[in-house]
Amino acid sequence: MDLRNLLFGVDPLRQQVEHWRPALYRVAYSWCHDRALADDLVQETLLKALSRRAQLRDSERLKGWLFAILNNAFRDHLRRLRIHEDIDELADEMPSASPSPEDDRATAEIVLRVRAAIAVLPLGQRQVLTLVDLEELSYAEVAQALEIPIGTVMSRLCRARAALREALTDDRVAAQVIALGSRR
Repeated sequence: MDLRNLLFGVDPLRQQVEHWRPALYRVAYSWCHDRALADDLVQETLLKALSRRAQLRDSERLKGWLFAILNNAFRDHLRRLRIHEDIDELADEMPSASPSPEDDRATAEIVLRVRAAIAVLPLGQRQVLTLVDLEELSYAEVAQALEIPIGTVMSRLCRARAALREALTDDRVAAQVIALGSRR
């Protein structure tokens, strides 16, 4: 640590961890569909990361390490609720996400349908899909974060994408989503 950091309290790890806050929130919200709970999970994740910084041996693995902490915080939350039912059935009880505040009504409708289709995926598939496709983690990072084999990551992702394709093709939303994606 250099003199400036010692004098002014600039913590490089804290800055790096803080950089991932929005991504952690997006993932937490996609898993639980509750803004307050997502905030709590992210806060818990950041506190644990900063208090256990000695456990991070390779700063290149920070992203995967943070998502692993988030996954464990979410698991702990589910345990605290003493949920005895199959975790895959939780998707049926999740409230649907509200549409984004976009001016284009058609785009907002598509976003709502895609979010609803993701929300009904089994939790394991939803976790893998959001981490790989939305947060752009590698298969290895997802496997590390969720503590599952890479093969399981790939099979869950394949099933999630197939389920989304089927759900969105029924009402021709898939073509519109592809068209939106090509505008980027």
